[in-house]
Amino acid sequence: MVELEIDGKKVEVVEGSMLMDAAQKAGSYVPHFCYHKKLSIAANCRMCLVEVEKAPKPLPACATPVSNGMIVRTQSEKAVQAQKSVMEFLLINHPLDCPICDQGGECQLQDLAVGYGGVTSRYKEEKRVVFFKDIGPLVSAQEMSRCIHCTRCVRFGQEIAGNMELGMANRGEHSEILSFVGNSVDSELSGNMIDLCPVGALTSKPFRYNARTWEMARRKSIAAHDSLGSNVVVQVKNDKVMRVVPQDNEGVNECWISDRDRFSYEGLDAKDRVSVPMIKKGDQWVNTDWQTALNVVMEGLKRARRESLDLNQIAFLASPNSTLEELFLLKALASGIGSTSIDSGLRHAAGLKLQGSVPSLAGSIDELANAVGVVVVGADLRNDQPLLANRIRQASKHGMPVTLITSGLNDPHIPKAKVIAAAPSDWLAALDGSDVSAALSSADGIKFVLIGQQALMAPNAAELITKAKAVADAKGARLGFLGDGANWVGGFVAGTHAASHDGLCAQGILSAPRKAVVVFGNEPEFDSLSGAKAIESLKASEFVVSVTAFVGAAKEYADVILPLCPQTETSGTFINIAGTPQTFKATVRPLGESRPGWKVLRVLGNLLQLDGFEFNSSEDVLKAALPADLASHLGSAVTATSAIAAQVLSPGLQLAAYAPIYQSDSLVRRAESLQATKAAKAPCLQANADTLKALGANAGDTVRVTDSQGGVVEAVIGLNKQVANHVILVANGRKETLNLNSRFGSVTVAVLSTAEVQA
Repeated sequence: MVELEIDGKKVEVVEGSMLMDAAQKAGSYVPHFCYHKKLSIAANCRMCLVEVEKAPKPLPACATPVSNGMIVRTQSEKAVQAQKSVMEFLLINHPLDCPICDQGGECQLQDLAVGYGGVTSRYKEEKRVVFFKDIGPLVSAQEMSRCIHCTRCVRFGQEIAGNMELGMANRGEHSEILSFVGNSVDSELSGNMIDLCPVGALTSKPFRYNARTWEMARRKSIAAHDSLGSNVVVQVKNDKVMRVVPQDNEGVNECWISDRDRFSYEGLDAKDRVSVPMIKKGDQWVNTDWQTALNVVMEGLKRARRESLDLNQIAFLASPNSTLEELFLLKALASGIGSTSIDSGLRHAAGLKLQGSVPSLAGSIDELANAVGVVVVGADLRNDQPLLANRIRQASKHGMPVTLITSGLNDPHIPKAKVIAAAPSDWLAALDGSDVSAALSSADGIKFVLIGQQALMAPNAAELITKAKAVADAKGARLGFLGDGANWVGGFVAGTHAASHDGLCAQGILSAPRKAVVVFGNEPEFDSLSGAKAIESLKASEFVVSVTAFVGAAKEYADVILPLCPQTETSGTFINIAGTPQTFKATVRPLGESRPGWKVLRVLGNLLQLDGFEFNSSEDVLKAALPADLASHLGSAVTATSAIAAQVLSPGLQLAAYAPIYQSDSLVRRAESLQATKAAKAPCLQANADTLKALGANAGDTVRVTDSQGGVVEAVIGLNKQVANHVILVANGRKETLNLNSRFGSVTVAVLSTAEVQA
């Protein structure tokens, strides 16, 4: 430890720390722009100049190492004069357009100019102008004349997102931040550049000119699109969600959020948002009141119960993004009726069963970040878990070995990672390979073998998990899971995953018409692996209730549509992948006649005269739903079996499915800005160059794909060098691929002629 004095206070810090760290520990504020706790030191704004005794001139606090006996003054006349001089230089070329700047009211430069700026300027020359740049649909670089060249955005791309998408060109007054020629900013974390920018140079394109920061109320919440459970602040004006920004939580998302979490709020205003209950009369849909709609649902379920020889013909499909309270009551509803046909693991492999401990990460996020070795099986980390991918990326930069086994993925931006691109039929053999052994070879520290979403979808998922557990046990590693959806772990706690009970799974439910089906908070054709078959089976079912925030295709198959509050309009709890319950409140009032899901299910249970539905609040439901000893149920003691014979994955050309980042749930699919990104527009069929050559195809060709169960789709195929040989990577949840009957297994591909495409 090093002891020094800052503003008259003695402070001890770790050797190698900078004066900025010591000042923060001493409680002294040092003004700064380029410095950020999560980024490398740039020392190019010079705003943090401080006086160091015996130093001939002020020194930058962010880049000056501490030493024993050092005496520092951050607010002396010499320090303050230096800081004011820097501010004067910064304002020479700044446009001073605060009245119309989107950053007004939350601008670091604006705030510091009050304390360190002058009332007049000595400079009369014309200010420089930097022309507008289009860097994509999410981040606006409309006013780059405001840029003060702190390079936070440049360093973020290189160090956090893992891909340097912006850089500084030219010198002196001609310096400017640019994207690479012809490129946009396409990182799944790009929106964090908006938060990092200390001026109004980079702003939110969807939010641009919609509100002022002081006009909005701020309400804490939890992101609802992946199983990390990022902490966010939802900013609201006139009962409308205007913006979503990160809430610091070092143990979960640090100070970042993904673009999916940041911009998905746009979907709340989708044209097909449901705001009143609807019932089908003949071929016509009519709006109605809640009492009438719930009575129709009650009578329909009672009739199905009376007429069913097998009560499992009454089925329930839930979203893995549903709250714990909703899942608990949905399970209670199914049990009260007498059915075990309930599933919230909509993308799980058919027949997959997971027993023992509650499947989870098998550790904390910090333990993963400080692990000594990680093997990830069947995942596209950047696509599935953007911020966990960042944690693993940072750990890899500090020497942690990482091995990724996958059929295809986005470039993980982990330079030292070993990527084993293999067809699903070869994943078992890959787990026996030397690269996996090397990643787990360290004897000291925590190691993980993680099962990803692609592996959970694969027909040989049970075999794969069993093999992964054997490898983990042999190497002293933990077996963890990277589940799908904000409340994937909560589904196991509530008992709604078919993988945790003996009832039918989602694919089984959707394989044939049922007596009655309750579809809760999801769109089965996109959110399950059944595609168009889901619509067909639901159409043929005798009675279908859709409890949803969006109409989608529900009018094609449902008899009743009940307006469900999305996450921003209800209270509830998500249990994240580390097993941490996080409760949130509604941030805005329900739209129209929409109602929180737990209230709908409670009333329905009461109408059906079922026991266990006497709750007055979501807090009461939570007390009943959440085990007091949840932590004791988590761990690596998970055993996997399959209730059906696994599909044999034969060598040869194979399909492998993944869930695209911006098709993951109904809200994200309706966020217009996210749908305008390159990731959302990527071809839904992808293959590497060797596979394309073997097929006689070129990137951009339209091909006809026929799966092993007779499903046929025609779509454009794209080039992705990260896809394994002999694999066609297919995007699940895209309209273009709904007619596939299988997302894995053997496949035939034919290149269509121009005439066939036009026909």
